[in-house]
Amino acid sequence: MAMEKTFDAAEAEARIYKKWEDAGAFAAGANKSRDETFTIMIPPPNVTGALHVGHAFNNTLQDILIRWHRMRGFDTLWQPGQDHAGIATQLQVEKMLAATGQPGRRDLGREAFLDKVWEWKGQYGNTIISQLKRLGSSCDWSRNAFTMSGAPNAPAGEEGNFHDAVIKVFVEMYNKGFIYRGKRLVNWDPHFETAISDLEVENIETDGHMWHFKYPLAGGATYTYVEKDEDGNVTFSEERDYISIATTRPETMLGDGAVAVHPDDERYAPIVGKLCEIPVGPKEQRRLIPIITDEYPDMAFGSGAVKITGAHDFNDHEVAKRGNIPQYRLMDTRGAMRADGAPYAEEAAKAAEYAAGKDFTVQEIDAINLVPDEYRGLDRFEAREKVVAAITAEGLAVMTVATDPRLGKAALKPDAEGADALVPLVEAKPIMQPFGDRSKVVIEPMLTDQWFVETSKIVGPALDAVRNGDIKIMPESGEKTYYHWLENIEPWCISRQLWWGHQIPVWYDAEGNAYCAPTEAEAVAQSGGKSLTRDPDVLDTWFSSGLWPIGTLGWPNWDESTSKYFSTDVLVTGQDILFFWVARMIMMQLAVVDEIPFHTVYLHQLVRDEKGKKMSKTTGNVIDPLVIIDEYGADALRFTNASMAAIGGVLKLSEDRIKGYRNFGTKLWNASRFAEMNGAVHGATEIPTATATVNKWIIGETARVREEVDAAIEAYRFNDAANALYGFVWGKVCDWYVEFSKPLIMDGDAEVKAETQKVMGWVIDQCLILLHPFMPFITEELWGTLADNRTKMLVHADWPTYTAADLVDDAADAELNWAISLIEGIRSARAQMNVPVGLYVPVVMQEADAGAKAALANNQTLITRLARIGDITESAEAPKGSITITTKGATFALPLADIIDVDAEKARVEKVLGKLQKELGGLRGRLNNPKFAESAPEEVIEETRANLALREEEEAQLKAALARLAEIG
Repeated sequence: MAMEKTFDAAEAEARIYKKWEDAGAFAAGANKSRDETFTIMIPPPNVTGALHVGHAFNNTLQDILIRWHRMRGFDTLWQPGQDHAGIATQLQVEKMLAATGQPGRRDLGREAFLDKVWEWKGQYGNTIISQLKRLGSSCDWSRNAFTMSGAPNAPAGEEGNFHDAVIKVFVEMYNKGFIYRGKRLVNWDPHFETAISDLEVENIETDGHMWHFKYPLAGGATYTYVEKDEDGNVTFSEERDYISIATTRPETMLGDGAVAVHPDDERYAPIVGKLCEIPVGPKEQRRLIPIITDEYPDMAFGSGAVKITGAHDFNDHEVAKRGNIPQYRLMDTRGAMRADGAPYAEEAAKAAEYAAGKDFTVQEIDAINLVPDEYRGLDRFEAREKVVAAITAEGLAVMTVATDPRLGKAALKPDAEGADALVPLVEAKPIMQPFGDRSKVVIEPMLTDQWFVETSKIVGPALDAVRNGDIKIMPESGEKTYYHWLENIEPWCISRQLWWGHQIPVWYDAEGNAYCAPTEAEAVAQSGGKSLTRDPDVLDTWFSSGLWPIGTLGWPNWDESTSKYFSTDVLVTGQDILFFWVARMIMMQLAVVDEIPFHTVYLHQLVRDEKGKKMSKTTGNVIDPLVIIDEYGADALRFTNASMAAIGGVLKLSEDRIKGYRNFGTKLWNASRFAEMNGAVHGATEIPTATATVNKWIIGETARVREEVDAAIEAYRFNDAANALYGFVWGKVCDWYVEFSKPLIMDGDAEVKAETQKVMGWVIDQCLILLHPFMPFITEELWGTLADNRTKMLVHADWPTYTAADLVDDAADAELNWAISLIEGIRSARAQMNVPVGLYVPVVMQEADAGAKAALANNQTLITRLARIGDITESAEAPKGSITITTKGATFALPLADIIDVDAEKARVEKVLGKLQKELGGLRGRLNNPKFAESAPEEVIEETRANLALREEEEAQLKAALARLAEIG
């Protein structure tokens, strides 16, 4: 049956994928012909996830590696799975409950709520899997893992031991002293009432304010405040009884433990060591705090003095630790000002004792509530307004003239009424504000009790593994980042105040003694039979996903059928989670099983739009991979992903590029259809014997590209592999070979025709095999269509091992490449000179060696047709008005004086060149402008450089055209 005219991706892809699955084509070990294993662990998408361009890019590269190794006979496993995504899943279920009018989480209680989560997971949890299948991902879905499999009360179908593995590791690390509970500053999400990781925080520039307040010196003390210029000359001096503080969060002043100034700041040297008064709260209990020195304050920023609120700011927290400053927590878990504890007067008295030098513990300080009675229970932002109003009313706001530009839009014009009036100094300025990436509420740095891994005790082997080359991180810049993070590592907060997740396996008795055990029964036994209460926190998902390589393989209950796939081979993941996931996996696997989890880490950047901008719904530049697949097919998207996957390169995705690679698939389809229509299909695996020069040539070119593709994939240069295949399939096969072979197939004798049919059939098959890891659907469809005697599907076809040394025929190679060079030279000259496409132009051969003459004689018919030239004559002198075409061993002249209007063509080219040179001047001027380099976004600078390079290339072509026109006369 004749082939269809086009490939219908929408119809074929689902059918082909089902055929693969039904045949067990992706099962671990499928198509195995060697003992070597090759394993990739999928970076587990969240169970709440939907396919985005990052997933599509990441999984395309993994699938290329997997299909390539599977076709080469490796015992291959691509391990799929999903992360339970504690906070994201809890959010989705709470939204579902609200939308359907069901009781909320707190009304349901923990156990009933978790039942709802499992229900939701059963209904929606496989969405990402079906979408990955649409991309063509060839994972062994029968082994699909889930980080909560086997958890208590998990429903049928969620069997597994990942939960048991996580609990086992926690208990073992706790018993070794690697895990402990302590009070530390964390990112606190008031909506979810849990700690979150840095990766779950979005820092967004928002319109903010900086308030300037006076902290009066204790006892009415004064000092001379002096400002000097760079030469030491006094520019300002006044007597002050206060120190000026600027803050963007006035509500946190209630928890100040000190005011810090830089030790080199001469302005404040007279008052270092003295006490100052926090200007808020009941006057009779106004707290006094010390003025200290620390390297943290920037003398040139604001007043140079910084209030230290250790329980609500990460920088302040470090200063407080260095200076043994009390860190007072002001807010509850919902971001409201604390309402617990004793009356403010009693709490302030305790704080005064600590400020005077009394020893304290962290727990004692945390128990104190320093929120004045009138602010207790207020939302933090409502409390801010009241604090500002109270300080301003008391006259302790720093004042400025109403025309001060720092006031922003509130500043009056110099000639406006009231311009000389004094107003509170409240700077209007943009600030970077942290928001929860899912809750969208402002994150509060909060000092809370959390569980931590003492990473300093397990980081050493992870550093050594990369230093000694056991693990290679690509690109090399990733290694530098890895070293920086791990050499300066902090304790890792692994607890979350959620309900969905692995509950901490620690129980407490009435006295607060802790018992860590895999089960409550074992904990009770440890306690001697006491009644115990379990820690309500769950483990952060980064902790459980840190065990992904061994947990998915059934550790600690693995056997040879699973353990043989560990250690795995390569991890393909985004550079943004190098620390959060990759480094932690390395640490955890080495700590638990004393083996590296993989030998190579391939890091890629964020996929951006065609201009290099981050995709966002707000900007409106999001590319939905599923929409792209619907429109252009999965193969086009996959090949685009591979073509832009340069190591360390910026990933710019454009729809035009995807459309272009869809056309590439069409080109392959048309060449295959030509072969099929002309009997050039046979499905044989042996390399055909060739006598015709063109057939010898294409066989050698096929061997060359096979070696090039293998070397590129081996080195993770996916873009080089894709570009090599594109150039070979479109250029060498579809354009040159198909054209060169037509006379042999259509007009050659029976023997030459049969040979060419065999060679063309073999070459098309090789195209399909080499392209399959990149474009699996269209190649599998063609594989099954072009021959009915295949012993197996293309997904399991044998990857070729032939070499250029074996198959390149030097004489045929030289002859065909000479002919192609001459045709391309003539085509280029015609295009530059604007010669009408359909016009056949005579050619004069001025000189030629024996090899050139033989090549011309053997291929003159093809050269004449493809270059659109007329008679070829010989003459030592070029006719007047000719341009020169040179090839190896020969020189040709193209007489054009009587064919084109030389003067008009010169004028046309000069006009285009003049316009282009003005544009080049603007681009160069912009790039040479220091202000542009300093202020423009990196993507804009990069786009300008790329634009300049393209325009310079165009300029060179136009100048070459002018030179040729000058040659004519």
